Amino acid sequence: MSVGLAPDAPPTEAAVRPAGTVLLRRGRASMLVGRRATVATGALALVTLACVVGALVVGSSSIGVSDAVSALLGVGDRRADLLVWELRMPRVVAGLAAGGALGVAGLLTQTLADNRLATPDVLGVNQGAIVAIMVAVLGTDLAMLGAWWAGPIGAAAAAALVFAIAGGIGRHGLRLLVVGIALTTAMSSVIDVVLARQDLGLAGAVYTWTVGDLANGSVRSALPALIALAALAPALLVTARTLRLLRLGDATAAGLGVAVGRLHVRILLLAVVLAGTGVAVAGPVAFVALAAPVLAAGAVGPGRVPVVGAALVGAALVVAADTVGRVVAGPVEVPVGVVTSLLGGPFLLWVLLRQNRTEEVR
Repeated sequence: MSVGLAPDAPPTEAAVRPAGTVLLRRGRASMLVGRRATVATGALALVTLACVVGALVVGSSSIGVSDAVSALLGVGDRRADLLVWELRMPRVVAGLAAGGALGVAGLLTQTLADNRLATPDVLGVNQGAIVAIMVAVLGTDLAMLGAWWAGPIGAAAAAALVFAIAGGIGRHGLRLLVVGIALTTAMSSVIDVVLARQDLGLAGAVYTWTVGDLANGSVRSALPALIALAALAPALLVTARTLRLLRLGDATAAGLGVAVGRLHVRILLLAVVLAGTGVAVAGPVAFVALAAPVLAAGAVGPGRVPVVGAALVGAALVVAADTVGRVVAGPVEVPVGVVTSLLGGPFLLWVLLRQNRTEEVR
């Protein structure tokens, strides 16, 4: 009697599951969840919540946390109600919406160009949104809030121009950055010329917004960005799964079945809509689109594309910077864009030095 080799036993589910992940299954649907990414996202949500609480209680007239909570629950005194609901909560909501939109937009453009410096600020996307909104406001009777729709249009036009000059949508390294910086400089000059031709009052009001400002932030002004984030959330989460493959390189992603060309277009469309609506809410708040994806990626760990984390970090950065701007030079307020610019310079230097130690800036 001959004895054959026993067939190999099929690998168990635990054996093939990547380390550090948990399999969630309901019916026929299943999803792998990273432990570190889940914990980090929860921690970032708590940090964002802490920034919101700080924004509600800190200011020229400070209140206690318990007073703020009472006001939020509708059982606070009149002073706390006025500070929380009338003065601070509207700009907090606007800051959360603008920061979340700018953070995710930065993550998308960085992934698309495979370069941490390729943010909507640097690529001229934000400046395109500013020019479009200014044309809509100054050329008509529309208020800034009524012209929010011009932001995504201007952002899309600027992005199309940058990628067309650089050689198409995708990864073009240093050439893409140079074209973006040149376009940003040119459009900044156009903005200065347009403002110089306006009366002093209008020019001053618009200029403050062009550096990033939440003084007039409100729930109504935040609605476009909030709606954009909510409407695009399913597409963002689906796209995040293929973004991981795109980080392996276009050729590898194509070999794994990703339609790279269509993915590039989808990423760019998502980025310009979010950047344009974020700018419409608070102006081009500098360095948020750069810092949010970098900090979120450091928290969730390598190999992941932190869409939710970038939104949380961006929201926290804008709310925290706006709070600092309200109290640091009181009673004069420093625009949120000025605060982020002061903090963003050293952060940009840190990113460059850190990236130079690990890889050449592409």
